[in-house]
Amino acid sequence: MNGKPDQCVCISVSSNSRRAALKTGLGMAVAGAVGTAGVFVPRVSLAASLTKKERDSLTPDQIIEGMKRGNERFISGKAHQHDYLAQKRSSASGQFPAAVILSCIDSRAPAELILDSGIGDTFNARIAGNIANEDLAGSLEFACAAAGAKVVLVMGHTDCGAVKGAIDNVNLGNLTGLLAKIKPAVDATKYEGKRTGSNIEFVDMVAKVNVQNTIDDLHKRSEILSSMEKDGKIKMVGAMYNLKTGKVEFMT
Repeated sequence: MNGKPDQCVCISVSSNSRRAALKTGLGMAVAGAVGTAGVFVPRVSLAASLTKKERDSLTPDQIIEGMKRGNERFISGKAHQHDYLAQKRSSASGQFPAAVILSCIDSRAPAELILDSGIGDTFNARIAGNIANEDLAGSLEFACAAAGAKVVLVMGHTDCGAVKGAIDNVNLGNLTGLLAKIKPAVDATKYEGKRTGSNIEFVDMVAKVNVQNTIDDLHKRSEILSSMEKDGKIKMVGAMYNLKTGKVEFMT
């Protein structure tokens, strides 16, 4: 070795070759190696958004696996080199996202970055506490039944302010009604310690229960989504994002 710093070769992946990568993970590297001094490490530059053919070739399980691999890249600092301008151009005439993500509005938990996805890969719905209501259920129905997404991911996160507010009975205008939708998770969480918003262990336990409650609520609210899942057309899954580690724990 010549002592030079790590280097990488950027491999551009167009729509023609992206499907093969996606089948083993959403935006998964075509090739890779552990970087050492003086070694060229292949990287992937994703320069095209998903096409209908590529999205339709994927199963829900493959899409979920791709999300997991994307999060692994995010944690390791090896996220793909997204050419967002190219993705913007290639998706301008149509979109074919593989998944729809319902997550919290927390500024520290942007789903697209956490899962290393690009423009056109996922629909994204965000609301405090990642709860479901009629409008959000309708949005998810559009994403899956009308637009062809195959995975519904409900993602909560640690240290959630909305969950803390529900635990501590915060009253603040329209927020009060939103927090009321989280309170069933507070009541359902079995915990013998301090049940307050200052106890992060309890907060995180409630947040996880709340994710499952949201999925259950979607099953009740949406006959369309429930029917699609029974028929194997989509899969609904929950996850928790850890603000400290960057890890997304899938509840499967």
